[in-house]
Amino acid sequence: MKISKIAVYQVDLPLHEGRYAWSGSKSVSVFDSTVVRVETDTGIVGHGEVCPLGPAYLPAYAAGARAGLHEIAPGLIGADPRDLAVLNRRMDALLQGHPYVKSALDIACWDILGQVVGLPVCVLLGGRFGADVGLYRAISQDTPAAMAEKVGAYRREGYRRFQLKVGGNPDEDIARIQAAAEVLETGDVLIADANTGWRQHEALRVAHAVKDLDVYIEQPCRTYDECLAVRRHTNRPFILDESMDDIAMVSRGHSDQAMDAVNIKISKLGGLSKARQVRDLCVSFGCAMIIEDSWGGDIATAAIAHLAHSTPAEFRLAATDFNSYVTVSTAQGAPKRTSGRMAASTAPGLGIAPRPDVLGDPVFEVF
Repeated sequence: MKISKIAVYQVDLPLHEGRYAWSGSKSVSVFDSTVVRVETDTGIVGHGEVCPLGPAYLPAYAAGARAGLHEIAPGLIGADPRDLAVLNRRMDALLQGHPYVKSALDIACWDILGQVVGLPVCVLLGGRFGADVGLYRAISQDTPAAMAEKVGAYRREGYRRFQLKVGGNPDEDIARIQAAAEVLETGDVLIADANTGWRQHEALRVAHAVKDLDVYIEQPCRTYDECLAVRRHTNRPFILDESMDDIAMVSRGHSDQAMDAVNIKISKLGGLSKARQVRDLCVSFGCAMIIEDSWGGDIATAAIAHLAHSTPAEFRLAATDFNSYVTVSTAQGAPKRTSGRMAASTAPGLGIAPRPDVLGDPVFEVF
């Protein structure tokens, strides 16, 4: 089997809530997503998706994903998509760094492999642990009262895990956390995610102010060393995200006792292949995980579901159903939330069928 064609599509994904805001006054109202279609000489086709959270979050941006795909796609024609380790080494040789560029291609080839062997991707990634996966809901940055109201509303929809977007003015963030904590019930999980937005002294103030609340602190500062300093001065459980961008950093974080949980974003690491490596390392460490991506629609959500469902339940802090945040459906068969939970498809591969009328014409194709 050989890759015979790669087509790249651009899709706009507007938000149901109209706007998504996080630290540093950053916000997005329409996400710019890239969908990749990988065709083979046997007729089997796989799909992947990469959708950065705007250009000012991670070192990734939507136009850069497509530019990078244009650079490496010609070098993959003729490669066997089932040889995932070989394929990833080839992508790394064709383009240094830029892991997010390679993510959608890697996901598409996992989709192909699953179809070839007749198994869902989650089975290939390790098996299906449990009936479904618990989701968290990200609460866009707003006033304390508005954020607490959204937590209550999503709780009534079945969610039990909530990620507050903080990382702004410390006094306002303390009020946001306190207000949200007041509407939670036993068994709920509250995460205060600063997305690198606090300076070290600000993060320490917030951590001290909420020391008696049942809340996780996620990625308070920009650098790993700043986060580690905060971690060493707080009694709250600690999650690292943006600074955990490869397997070496996750290993270092464990060695330094820098975190209690890790946020695994598939595209940040370069695709399902490398995300699985990090996931398995975390399982061996006994480290809990949030499993998600930077953003996306139906195809990205399907990939998240397969990675999360193949992770032992005791290590899953939460996963994300991004397709429920956006107004456009790009594929049939994608996971759908039910009472704050979702399940990976039982069909071969990712179990999705893209909607050609939504994808439209490709931005470019490589034969």
